[in-house]
Amino acid sequence: MGEKKIIELKNIAVSFDDEPVLKNLNLSISDGEFVTLLGPSGCGKTTTLRIIGGFVTPDSGDVFFDGKLMNDLPAHKRTVNTIFQRYALFPHLNVYENVAFGMRVQKKSNDEIKETVARMLKLVNLVGFEKRSVATLSGGQQQRVAIARALANNPRVLLLDEPLAALDLKLRKDMQTELKNIQKSLGISFIYVTHDQEEALSMSDTVVVMDNGEIQQIGTPQDIYNEPQNAFVADFIGESNILDGVMIQDYLVEFFGRQFSCLDAGFAPGEPVDVVIRPEDIDIVEPVRGTLTGKVTNVTFKGVHYETIVDFKGFKWLIQTTDYYPVGSIIGIVLNPEDIHIMKKSAYSGMFGDYSSYSEEFDELADPEAGLAEDAGEGEE
Repeated sequence: MGEKKIIELKNIAVSFDDEPVLKNLNLSISDGEFVTLLGPSGCGKTTTLRIIGGFVTPDSGDVFFDGKLMNDLPAHKRTVNTIFQRYALFPHLNVYENVAFGMRVQKKSNDEIKETVARMLKLVNLVGFEKRSVATLSGGQQQRVAIARALANNPRVLLLDEPLAALDLKLRKDMQTELKNIQKSLGISFIYVTHDQEEALSMSDTVVVMDNGEIQQIGTPQDIYNEPQNAFVADFIGESNILDGVMIQDYLVEFFGRQFSCLDAGFAPGEPVDVVIRPEDIDIVEPVRGTLTGKVTNVTFKGVHYETIVDFKGFKWLIQTTDYYPVGSIIGIVLNPEDIHIMKKSAYSGMFGDYSSYSEEFDELADPEAGLAEDAGEGEE
């Protein structure tokens, strides 16, 4: 991977109607890198993409492309192409003319257009579709035409805004693999926006986790999953049990009144911390052998494993296990040092990680009157 920075965003701030959407955002993207902006809706990821594309001008901060300031360069002059959620194909043009469109605008020769369209259709597995009307294509095929059209202009960077959101699950999975292969074979930078954690983890070289207009963490998919920097990242990427703990000293943490060895250091002695334990990392044992014992309150079969909710002293954990433990059974658990991950306290501490609501949702659904009183007062904001 080239370490050459192709795009740099420095101290970017944007507000819409006095609501800050991005707050002092800094991000640099290397040439040939597959970067995914990941976060819940409203976190600022699409606005970040639109700033790179030239569709939104930041209130403050700078956008650099190859080291040159780009703030005032309009979208059509940037060597960037964007694929939106709605593919915006031209319904009156066939597949060939959709892919050729940008090159015709640029007054390329017919021979060059023909050669490029053929190459692009081969790249997206649509050879033989040249004469087809785009209206007759499936969603996945239209998606491929949109990709071919964007790539035909030979962009340095391709921006993709939730491009697979409209596709069904199996097709999404196939297209994820295909997009990754296209990006690898062309060696250009892809900047991809999604709220789907699995998509981000499976496709990217680098994941940028955003919330509330700010970057929460930047790292490889492995870093983001295994070493989340705060409770938001730990909760948003995969499932997590997040507990209050205290660092006794380096490599020793206390929670639930017990001390556990861990692999983390560099915290102050006695510092309050958030402790993350992934559901797949917990070993279930006989209660007498367990460091902690708890009671199973809910079991859901997920195909490969059972999602088992276990109550430890009133705090409910999610454990993923291939063994079946019925509701009501008492189990023990053992935690190895590498299964315990320590994070600094943050604004998100205490908000996630207790699965108490997991089994109570059903009770709420069973009592339709329960939610009415609260809903009645909501229209007055």
